[in-house]
Amino acid sequence: MTNGLDPVLPAGRTWRDWAVDAVLFCAAVFLGMVVLGVVEEQGELSGRMAELDPLLGLVACLALWWRRRFPLAVALIGLPAVALSTSALPAGAVIVTNFALRLRWRQALLTLGAYVVCMVPSGLLLYGRGADLFVDAVFCLAYLLTTFAWGHALRSRRLLLQRLRVDAERARAEHERRLADARRGERQAIAREMHDVLAHRISLLSVHAGALAYRTRQAQAGAGPALDSAEVAESAEVVRGSAHEAVEELQEVLHLLRAEGDGEPVSLLPRIEDIDSLVADARATGQPVDFHPELTADAVHELRSQLHRTVYRVAQEGLTNARKHAPGAPVSVCLAGGAGRGLTVEVRNELPASPGTDEAIPATDEAIPGTGAGLTGLAERVRLDGGTLDYRVADGTFTLCARLPWSAR
Repeated sequence: MTNGLDPVLPAGRTWRDWAVDAVLFCAAVFLGMVVLGVVEEQGELSGRMAELDPLLGLVACLALWWRRRFPLAVALIGLPAVALSTSALPAGAVIVTNFALRLRWRQALLTLGAYVVCMVPSGLLLYGRGADLFVDAVFCLAYLLTTFAWGHALRSRRLLLQRLRVDAERARAEHERRLADARRGERQAIAREMHDVLAHRISLLSVHAGALAYRTRQAQAGAGPALDSAEVAESAEVVRGSAHEAVEELQEVLHLLRAEGDGEPVSLLPRIEDIDSLVADARATGQPVDFHPELTADAVHELRSQLHRTVYRVAQEGLTNARKHAPGAPVSVCLAGGAGRGLTVEVRNELPASPGTDEAIPATDEAIPGTGAGLTGLAERVRLDGGTLDYRVADGTFTLCARLPWSAR
């Protein structure tokens, strides 16, 4: 039990606290003896009070050792001593300062009121002399109010320092949290960009290599003609070209990640016009793709670079997923919208009824592996642009649809 000790103030005693307590105790004893000697010389003590005064002063001085842990109890013990003993006045100054410092505001005011009620009348009755009554009353009040004000000032300073420390710790924790969020956001952005860039090209490589392996196995089994040297060279050139383009796009991503500044070079950002090359690559693998760009060149030119990239990534992800999960199935890519109406990107592809059983699809005999994070990263990318992403399977058709804001100028 701490008798109302404010929890924000330190209650543990360090070696410095021990040194301060020893100095205050010695000073209170010494000054109490000085005050007692002066009062005795003036003949203001007589009879029973002359015997009790030094004892009460000693009690007040000894109580100072427990003032940190039990400020209210020490204040109550010191009340009769300070009210009746002149030698307790130095220790009383420490006691009043202490409870003003350590007690809560309401408790401190009530304790001060008790000191005023007890000390002023008793001092006037025991030591007051005629015309000096007013001076004695003013002295008592000044003694109490001055020491109380000093203790309250120390309390305010401690609370201010404590609050500043708490604010500094909170600010440091907030800075670390924001830094962690920024790093996590950077990692997620890097993961999205790497996935978007590499998944498309790697899937193209897988399709071309799978088709080459399929034709070779068919020829070895006698189920089809063998590839001649021209066809092998053509397939190898397609694989080499796709690998070269994948390396170039990877270098562009690394260049963006290493570049200084907040912006990205516009020349390296994919644009809506580049979707034609995505469609051409998909058609080169044998995937029938219908592309319906219902946007005018002038309207496309007004779009922000960020929207260009997002639209491109949606189309890229849709074509890549179709190539992975429904190789050879028809795909439809549609761009529609306008300023003030928003922009819609929709990719549709039919899903095979029983994946892996359609022998007419000369792709791989195993599904192209993926990370499973493409749609998740794409949804985050669309959300950052203020849009929504919806993907669903209905009636044997997979639909990927992104709706993006396009404000009117």
